[in-house]
Amino acid sequence: MTAALHTSNLSSLPLLARGKVRDNYAVGNDRILMVASDRLSAFDVIMGEPIPGKGEILTRMALFWFARLGHVCPNHLTGEAPESVVTPAEVPQVQGRSMLVRRLKPIMVEAVVRGYLAGSGWKEYQESQSVCGVKLPAGLKNASKLPEPIFTPAAKATSGHDENVSYERVVEMVGAELAAKIRDTSIRLYKEAADFALTKGLIIADTKFEFGLDEKGEMVLMDEVLTPDSSRYWPVEGYQEAFARGENPPSFDKQFVRDWLESVRIDGHPWDKTPPAPRLPREVIEKTAAKYREALQRLTA
Repeated sequence: MTAALHTSNLSSLPLLARGKVRDNYAVGNDRILMVASDRLSAFDVIMGEPIPGKGEILTRMALFWFARLGHVCPNHLTGEAPESVVTPAEVPQVQGRSMLVRRLKPIMVEAVVRGYLAGSGWKEYQESQSVCGVKLPAGLKNASKLPEPIFTPAAKATSGHDENVSYERVVEMVGAELAAKIRDTSIRLYKEAADFALTKGLIIADTKFEFGLDEKGEMVLMDEVLTPDSSRYWPVEGYQEAFARGENPPSFDKQFVRDWLESVRIDGHPWDKTPPAPRLPREVIEKTAAKYREALQRLTA
């Protein structure tokens, strides 16, 4: 792994945007260079300390899944080397952590698929026995496997938190035909990925996909896909015991950091989840990096 990259600084290309993790640069009018930094966000706040190697792991996992799921839906990869569009001096900033992708018109829907009840879905279920308007059976517990994967979309926010919405709201936003295509494609992508991950001893509890439209109006899978940043990964061997106790199963995603942040006290009070974030201790940084590495190793072994 190369040195930790908190922020890229490419002068040869115009910067389009810095997201929570990725820095996006324009390559002409039709392509984008996406550079995955080692930044980590939790509760929509970017931590002050990078997780070494994280951007490279995210990129390798996304490329793995794009290749494996290409028969389900076209994706935004151009197949061109990211190193080919920057200066020789800038190659170390992009090598192993970048994707050169097609520029698309984003669909402002986060396509979330849940196969298990966890996180905000579990909280919502406790209040209403449903998630995003999808009614669920009574008696489910935290981390219960759902009878079938469910589509629980969110409206993408330009700033702040994305908002969970019903499927009917997605129909209002994008039309019935495109809404159905997003839902059906997302569930198929999730099912194929989850079935494969199980053969590697990994449960994908939930994930989110993002789509865009190309110049012909075709729906294209974009952004990242099935990384520990966008998905909840649980080891099969730790799941059953945690489920029996109603706890969050051990995970290979940033839930470990979230749990640590929930335990932090500042002047005797819990952190209010607004910037600045508490400083991550070295052991939390190292353990998080190890979890991301293990997820990649298991998946690609």
